Amino acid sequence: MTRHFLRDDDLTPAEQRQVLELALRLKAERFAERPLAGPRAVAILFDKPTLRTQLSFTVGVAELGGHPMVVDGNLAQIGVRESVEDTAGVLGRQVAAVVWRTFHQSRLETMARHAGVPVVNALTDQFHPCQALADLLTIAEHAGGLDALRGRTLAYVGDGANNMAHSYLLAGATAGMHVRVGTPTSRRPDADVVDRAATVAAGTGGSVTVLHDAAAAVSGAHAVATDTWVSMGDATGAAEAEQLFGPFRLDAALLGRAEPDAVVLHCMPAYRGKEIAAEVIDGPRSVVFDEAENRLHVQKAVLTWLLERS
Repeated sequence: MTRHFLRDDDLTPAEQRQVLELALRLKAERFAERPLAGPRAVAILFDKPTLRTQLSFTVGVAELGGHPMVVDGNLAQIGVRESVEDTAGVLGRQVAAVVWRTFHQSRLETMARHAGVPVVNALTDQFHPCQALADLLTIAEHAGGLDALRGRTLAYVGDGANNMAHSYLLAGATAGMHVRVGTPTSRRPDADVVDRAATVAAGTGGSVTVLHDAAAAVSGAHAVATDTWVSMGDATGAAEAEQLFGPFRLDAALLGRAEPDAVVLHCMPAYRGKEIAAEVIDGPRSVVFDEAENRLHVQKAVLTWLLERS
């Protein structure tokens, strides 16, 4: 059976642990796994702007012995010039895996049904699972290891309806963490995602909570994360975003409510003075560049793990 990584709960708790352990090994030994030696090609499709995703996947595929075939979505026009189903049928006969950064989750799911090779979510409007894995790895590194994830509190403040909030809920619950989302009442996470995360957390000893007070969300947290107020494709204006999310800005005062050794996460690009203060993202508790690097290691681990099981 072909395995895919389309959303965070595609991995069971045990499987998530396997991927994170492999990521740690690949971080220590960059060329320890060569499942794409040949080189075999991986199609890396971009319908949205990218820096970290393109960098980490192209470097990662090369380090796994493969050839990263980057496709500009504006050029390919998948779903416009040619259907997702037909595109998948073409790609699946020539590449070892498909990585896609696109809009609606349904496009990715259609690709996975028809490609016949592993498909990896490099970001959709609903989920950003590779980023969430990188964040878990980063928290674990600064907390003393993967065993330290279970029982820790991860607080996310900002837009609770975006892909990072959804992935934190699912990935954090899978790791046995206590995940809190602090967000305006009008920007709650998708109810189905919250329910699914709660079900996963019930089996791992974690928990999920949605709050509408930033201080309550961050109080006593071991890791504090935020994201841009206006995601790609979101029509929210700057003035509206300031009014909505201003009370959830991650500044020094809000961070002061977390544990003294709490780390600060942001998937970037970051807008200093908006969702996060410069003194916080550039401060001693920020681990955003560790986080960005860890995208490389977890994505290599995901590809290796999927290829071994497909």
